[in-house]
Amino acid sequence: MSYWLFKSEPSSYSWDDLIFDKIAEWDGVRNYKARNFLRDEIQVGDQILFYHSNSKPSCIVGIAEVVRSGYPDFTALDKTSNHFDSKSLPDNPIWFMVDIKPIEKLLHEISLKDIKNTSELKDMGLLKYARLSITPVSHNEFFIIRKMGGLE
Repeated sequence: MSYWLFKSEPSSYSWDDLIFDKIAEWDGVRNYKARNFLRDEIQVGDQILFYHSNSKPSCIVGIAEVVRSGYPDFTALDKTSNHFDSKSLPDNPIWFMVDIKPIEKLLHEISLKDIKNTSELKDMGLLKYARLSITPVSHNEFFIIRKMGGLE
């Protein structure tokens, strides 16, 4: 099992939206490094830290799980979608997505400030690769976040 952090702006898709949907397609990722994670590395059963970005405060709010590994992101083919990409073709997709489901909400949200102020999290991908919407998380980082969030 691997661990990841997925960022989402709550105005676009929030933890509450995921709870309501029960299973969600994690679509619309348009960064090649993040795409490679979705296509090649993220697998069924992997655990996700669900992070609200561009919010006050930006914070980790819950834990989700991958229920379907990478497959072509069909929103890239939909001309009516905000995620349309004319270079992506049905027989040669560029973009990929996974499906996730919520597992548990943190009892205490973990803000970006909290993460920056925790020495054991100083190498976390969220801090090193701030522009990426998907970053790997180490086993140790994942369980530190769980504990900080009141789940341990």
